[in-house]
Amino acid sequence: MAKKTSSTKAAGTARQAKIQAAQKASGGGSNKIVVATVVVVVAIVAVVGGVVWSQAKKQASVGTSTAVPAGSSMGKPFRAYADVTPVAGAPTVDLYEDFQCPNCGQFEGILGETIRDLGQSGKIVLNYHVLNFLDKNTGARNSTPAANGAFCAATTGKFQQFHDAVYRNQKTEGEDVDQATLDGWAKVAGITGSALTAWNTCVADGTYDRYIQSVNDAAFKLPGFQGTPTVSINGEMKDLRTVGTVEGFTKAVQDATK
Repeated sequence: MAKKTSSTKAAGTARQAKIQAAQKASGGGSNKIVVATVVVVVAIVAVVGGVVWSQAKKQASVGTSTAVPAGSSMGKPFRAYADVTPVAGAPTVDLYEDFQCPNCGQFEGILGETIRDLGQSGKIVLNYHVLNFLDKNTGARNSTPAANGAFCAATTGKFQQFHDAVYRNQKTEGEDVDQATLDGWAKVAGITGSALTAWNTCVADGTYDRYIQSVNDAAFKLPGFQGTPTVSINGEMKDLRTVGTVEGFTKAVQDATK
């Protein structure tokens, strides 16, 4: 009897040990599943948080205003001399420029007056695509504030004057544009009185920063677009070696006039 009882107890003990081992194993598995689930959730939260942070950072850099210059829309150019009726068959000239671009300054020095005359006389429909990619390339805060200042000037009817003032007194590539510089361009452009007050508010708010970025992004999606300055006549990009002189540009416009 003693041996039988001892054997029974031993068997019971063995079964209990197996049950405990099974419970322990089962509990460990559950813990692993819980831990793995938590890790996955944390990873998802981290990714989502990173995306949100990235979007917030981009939004902060371009502002939240959805304002666009009169007659334009996001990603589209600004038409100069919109109050001028084009002559019959006048071609559309699209200029892609960045106010920080030294080559744009040189181009403007050579052709600025000719382009203005053609635009004012209605012999061309003149569209400006004002970009800001050089801010990112150089790390300077230059292209965007200059462009925003120009479009703020457009609300006072002084876009062309401000545009020309920027190039006549162009800030060096890679240098920030400060408020004093913007104020100087506004003065040269002839913005005064209540118009200057409105311009200052517009500049301080970065009203057109988002629009400028949209135009920049749209330009770099165009087939064959490489940078500034770029000239397009009736949708055809031109070789600057051909249209980079007064004679060459005038001839290209005449050839495109229907």
